[in-house]
Amino acid sequence: MTERLSAQIAFLKEADKLKRVDRANLLLDLSRPENAAEHCWHLALYALVFAPLADSDVSIAQVIRMLLLHDLVEIEVGDHPIHEDHDWIAIAAAEERAAERLFGMLPADQAPEFLDLWRAFEAKACPDARFAKQLDRCQPIFQVLCAGNPVPEHVQIVRDNLSTGRAAPLREDFPQAYHHALALLGEETHQDTQDVAQRLTFLCEADRLKSVTRASRLIDNSRRENSAEHSWHAMLYAWVLSDHATPAVQIDRVLAMLLLHDIVEIDAGDAPIHGQSDPALMAAKEDAAARRLFGLLSPVQFHEFNTLWREFEAAETADSVFAKAIDRLHPPIANLENGGGSWVDYSVTLEQMDQRVGVPVNKGAPEVWAWLRPQISSVL
Repeated sequence: MTERLSAQIAFLKEADKLKRVDRANLLLDLSRPENAAEHCWHLALYALVFAPLADSDVSIAQVIRMLLLHDLVEIEVGDHPIHEDHDWIAIAAAEERAAERLFGMLPADQAPEFLDLWRAFEAKACPDARFAKQLDRCQPIFQVLCAGNPVPEHVQIVRDNLSTGRAAPLREDFPQAYHHALALLGEETHQDTQDVAQRLTFLCEADRLKSVTRASRLIDNSRRENSAEHSWHAMLYAWVLSDHATPAVQIDRVLAMLLLHDIVEIDAGDAPIHGQSDPALMAAKEDAAARRLFGLLSPVQFHEFNTLWREFEAAETADSVFAKAIDRLHPPIANLENGGGSWVDYSVTLEQMDQRVGVPVNKGAPEVWAWLRPQISSVL
């Protein structure tokens, strides 16, 4: 078990590098480029929000899994903006090699699952992959058009992409999104796009999570992590380490919880577990944030998302207990690599780690805590 867990964690640490891969798109506030990890998180959220518009043969759970890992190869090959000239055949070959290396880091029984899912996405080989590709084409478009003051050059790229580029098939494959994009461009359309517009109101507000800075740092210690990329990484952790959960855990529900769990930080901010925040005050802020943010959605999705978030917060079900364990597990792995990170900033003791991290991790994933605790005790 130790060898298996070590391989899984090695893969998850390697995945941290995706947070340093910048894309051509900017955040909605135009403050900086979006990185590939937070892009993957946002796309997973797109999948959950647009789920009612998918065909009946689409599994949103599988779509979310595809979107979590679809850009991992960019750790090695980088991002390739669609408006630039590239040798796409050479890039595809390089991405295949990168996928084989990255997913090959996983245990032998897990590696084929991840590699096959990545290949299915690339090949658009099933309804799940086709819907995932549609979302991957939509998000950059709306990332440009929904900005308060869109960059003119980027708007022209969107026009070209919708007209003759990779997004052109959206006209047939995802007409609601295609026509809403046209409406945002000021073009005449006879389609009712209010449903898409309401969903995008929430998704655009969610973009602000990419600007919420956490106490934890990247593995390379280059900067502090943001809550969107943390949410993506926590989801990947939960998926990879799902074999360490109890049999009662439904991992796709866990992924949905972790996808949503930090959304409230848009309003409430981050509350470091080793900080001095007032738990009651923070809970009140987060409760109000959940009501406002999920309230941007339809009543049906408000109930769905709000209920799932509150289940995570209560940590009383098997799914939420495992989700909480993963949420606590991720930062210590980074701290062991980056010289202590938030442990140094907050003068954290081993006793504090045992209580604030060890208790929830041991409750949800005891094998993982048994593996991790000796490593923590060697440095604290």
